[in-house]
Amino acid sequence: MSGSFALVLYVLAAWWSSTGAIMWLGRLAPRSFRWSLGGATLVLAAALWALSWSRHTATASGACVAFGAAILVWGWIELSFLLGVITGPRRHACASDCHGPRHFWHAVEAILYHELATLATLIALALYTLRAPNAYAFWTFLLLWSLRVSAKLNLHFGVPNVAAAMLPPHLGYMASFFRQQAMSRLFPLSATIAGGLAALLCCVAWSARYAPFAGTGLTLLAALAMLGFLEHVMLTLSLPADTFWSWMRRRTPRAAYSEL
Repeated sequence: MSGSFALVLYVLAAWWSSTGAIMWLGRLAPRSFRWSLGGATLVLAAALWALSWSRHTATASGACVAFGAAILVWGWIELSFLLGVITGPRRHACASDCHGPRHFWHAVEAILYHELATLATLIALALYTLRAPNAYAFWTFLLLWSLRVSAKLNLHFGVPNVAAAMLPPHLGYMASFFRQQAMSRLFPLSATIAGGLAALLCCVAWSARYAPFAGTGLTLLAALAMLGFLEHVMLTLSLPADTFWSWMRRRTPRAAYSEL
């Protein structure tokens, strides 16, 4: 039981620290972006080495390393988006009278390159790890991707809390593709699926608690799925989207954007 608790803390720490760091870096002065991405690329190289090592290591530590490596790879892609390096061909807001399929396509254009990069990474991880003894890096990335796609669709079709405060100023135009309203018909379905997946993974992880490798990997995935479900719930609450990262909000140098 103490081991499972430690794994949950590991996931919480990875989620909280990586999300906060990415948000903070995205709000620094634009002249810092190349250094931020350069440093993140060095971390990415270390993550890829860890991924290469862990895919042949079917142990509890191997599962933890694979999970952490996938989080770091995901973090690099998310940072490249928030820095405005990999977004999409559309870099301006949508007109207020734009709606329907045309509005949805404009939203896709705004994030197209980012989504293609994420999908390509997912396919590469599948080809690289699924035939190896340890594929938890792939399953972690797949879970992150699925939950994020669900959240983005809900933001587009309508939720009470659109989390626009989490966007850095240079990506403020992205908020035009969000819809703040009572939840759409998509939300109950997606939240039910996210919650059901988290519950299922918790049950499977509990049944595998005496198998170090499977128990560790499944517990990590279960904790991540619970956080994904929590993020969905937060879309319906009146809390600021960046409540858990108030330290980042206080220390962000707003004056840095005078040069934009």
